[in-house]
Amino acid sequence: MPNKLFNTIRPTIAILLGLLLAFILILFVSDTPITAMNYFLFGPLTNTRYLGNVLELTIPLIFSGLGTAILFRANQFNLGAEGIFYFSGLMSAIVAIKAPITSPILLPLLCIIVGMLVGMAISFIPGILKAKLGANELVSSLMLNSILIGVGSYIMNNTIRDKNLTDVASVKFPQAARLATIVPHTRIHTGLILALAISLALYLFFKHHKWGYLIRMFGMNKSYLSLAGYSAPAVIILVHIIGGAISGIGGSVEVLGMYSRFRWATLPGLGFDGAMVAMLAKNKPIPVIFSALFIAYIRTGADIMARQSDVTAEMVYIVQAVMILLISADKFLYHLEQKQLMKKAGV
Repeated sequence: MPNKLFNTIRPTIAILLGLLLAFILILFVSDTPITAMNYFLFGPLTNTRYLGNVLELTIPLIFSGLGTAILFRANQFNLGAEGIFYFSGLMSAIVAIKAPITSPILLPLLCIIVGMLVGMAISFIPGILKAKLGANELVSSLMLNSILIGVGSYIMNNTIRDKNLTDVASVKFPQAARLATIVPHTRIHTGLILALAISLALYLFFKHHKWGYLIRMFGMNKSYLSLAGYSAPAVIILVHIIGGAISGIGGSVEVLGMYSRFRWATLPGLGFDGAMVAMLAKNKPIPVIFSALFIAYIRTGADIMARQSDVTAEMVYIVQAVMILLISADKFLYHLEQKQLMKKAGV
């Protein structure tokens, strides 16, 4: 098993190499590379609004990262969080608009619960297909994403679309449905508190609960459960339900916290980002927070750089891809890992 030092060094070096590549790319494409890199690295720290942008983006990334991390922890390569974010957000929007509730506490709570239940139901489908029929969860979850965007578009257009707008969007949410802002002069909302609470709860679940331990063991060795007398299909279904619930909450929170009406005409991309966040965090709940914060920071920096210099924001996606490729590569820093293991063993 890789030691703790290696687990810390490996993603750190991957991040540094990604940032080095960013600097090299900027050096070639920009007439003012030092200025552009300064905007990229330090732009988000220059004022409260930019810092707010970082934390606003961090919130959905935490939810999508957690929802994906628990699946990856059980060695279930499911990418259904993308469709869940979209469809749960849509269902929450419908409840927010249609429900005859005016309480600013009960209405958002109801919307989030609906989003959670929808996420659980959607994720249950690839889970049961994998557990009972052996269907590949990656294929079934990706196909389900395509179904959800089609069904969701039909539902949105025929239930809550604002016919007075030229673009595709719902009618406005009632103010009672919106999540409260917790930092003045920003859009940072109570979803941040909920994201941090779920991160802590998932950490405690993995560390102290029997089923959390079984999920971790199942991810490392599938035969462990049968030897211990537990059902592997039960674990597969459980992680899908929990992951779907977290992603469903994330979709609801993002829609109610950041928008005044439902505007997603396509899949939002947040679910796929969750896989990147989970991989950077090594599928661990607390590191997911910092992984999400890092991704949000460099994306905000890239956006500032694009507006203030001659370098486009798309450059940051190249950096992200390099980091993920290095972290996911089994042989990256392999010799350093072996050296540390031999040193630990006294060889």
